[in-house]
Amino acid sequence: MALSSALFSGISGLNTLGNAMQVIGDNISNVNTLGFKSSNFAFQDVLSQAINISSGTSQVGRGTTMGDINVSFEQGSFESTGNTTDMALSGAGFFMVNEPGTENIFYTRAGNFRFDKDGYLVNPSGYIVQGWALDSNGGELGSTTDVQMTTLTSPPQESTNIHTIVNLNSAGADNSAGTDASLAGAWNGTAAVPLADSAYEYQTTLKLYDSLGDTHDVTVYFDRANTASAYEFIVTSNPSEDLRAGVAGETRAGLLARGLVHFDIGAGTINDVELWQINPTTGVSEAQAEATDLSNGYFTFDPTFVAGVPMAVEVNLGARYDGAAWVNDTLSTTQFASTSTSVFQASDGFGSGSLQNIDVDIDGVVTGAYSNGQLLPLYRLSLANFQNLQGLLKEGGNLFRETRDSGAPIINRPGTGGLATVAPNSLEQSNVDIAAEFVKMITTQRGFQANSKIITVTDQMLAELINLKR
Repeated sequence: MALSSALFSGISGLNTLGNAMQVIGDNISNVNTLGFKSSNFAFQDVLSQAINISSGTSQVGRGTTMGDINVSFEQGSFESTGNTTDMALSGAGFFMVNEPGTENIFYTRAGNFRFDKDGYLVNPSGYIVQGWALDSNGGELGSTTDVQMTTLTSPPQESTNIHTIVNLNSAGADNSAGTDASLAGAWNGTAAVPLADSAYEYQTTLKLYDSLGDTHDVTVYFDRANTASAYEFIVTSNPSEDLRAGVAGETRAGLLARGLVHFDIGAGTINDVELWQINPTTGVSEAQAEATDLSNGYFTFDPTFVAGVPMAVEVNLGARYDGAAWVNDTLSTTQFASTSTSVFQASDGFGSGSLQNIDVDIDGVVTGAYSNGQLLPLYRLSLANFQNLQGLLKEGGNLFRETRDSGAPIINRPGTGGLATVAPNSLEQSNVDIAAEFVKMITTQRGFQANSKIITVTDQMLAELINLKR
């Protein structure tokens, strides 16, 4: 009977609108949940019933049902934080996290990560963030893996060059008149002061790092040669730190190399550089052949600060040999008529350092900042996206799971293949629009009231029908 059908139509409305209110309540309850994606609902009518009318047959509806509940993956607003491991995604995609002890991968937009006691980068539930391990040049190593801070120290790197740019006074005197080797001849590694102040025109000191990360002062002394167009120089270290075999207790201890810088007397720029290593056993100067020892355009000397581990250190005075002649750099050692002074000096290498901070850039590269000034790329975060986002299954804890409907994940680097870039020191907020939810709550409430009236009015009509027979 039509009245009975009206009752069931009202009941379907109450059930459907009750489910709609549950969706609204879930959205509102998660208005402050990081990375939460709100849900929308849609109603549809149910199979209609055929009834007889004067002109034949027609259809009448039998109520409503919930047609679809879909997730809105619209991006939420960002909140800036002071935590370097907080991350938000600007664009499409999800962070990948692994359930510890399993191979289960989940996907999330909530980037409130932290490091646990074992060095793993995890979410609040302990799921481990996934990424690619990187080499020192930022190259990816293998497939995606757990992001774990195992590199808490930066190993030392020994020095390979010294770079010193000086101006040597063109009016400087030859403080040790004699042969070109007079400055080296004045060195006495057994004396408290190996080289007297009166024996040279100018000196400059640089720091070198050995293979263990210890620092050593290397001093370059300059003095006028026995010609107006050249300066002689010697490269020295503290005699007690010179561990080359055969130099202990000898006058040559600490004397590592000697050389000559030839200048264009009119322009004051370098014409030629010569360098000789000092043989640690005999003390004899050994010339370096340009054809075999200038592969990088610079001469080298070979100090030993760790027993049995000789180093090879290039000497860069601001000019390099190009295979045919010495070519001056933009900034080069000069011989001008002004006081001898250092213009620039540097050496490479560094000591060991401890991890002090972690930084993440927009490309998802996790970089370690160490106390020795080194910035080492450690990991690149991996992101995933899906052909059918509506096919993802909500798992709770701000997590989604892949399903057959969603398709397999499309995994790539941040900022490539249509994936999001990473916004460090930020968190994505819920995308729930509280005003819109309240409006839907009002219309749902009114709809529920209206459907309840269907039942009460139909009940009254049934009562009248029963009362026909008293």
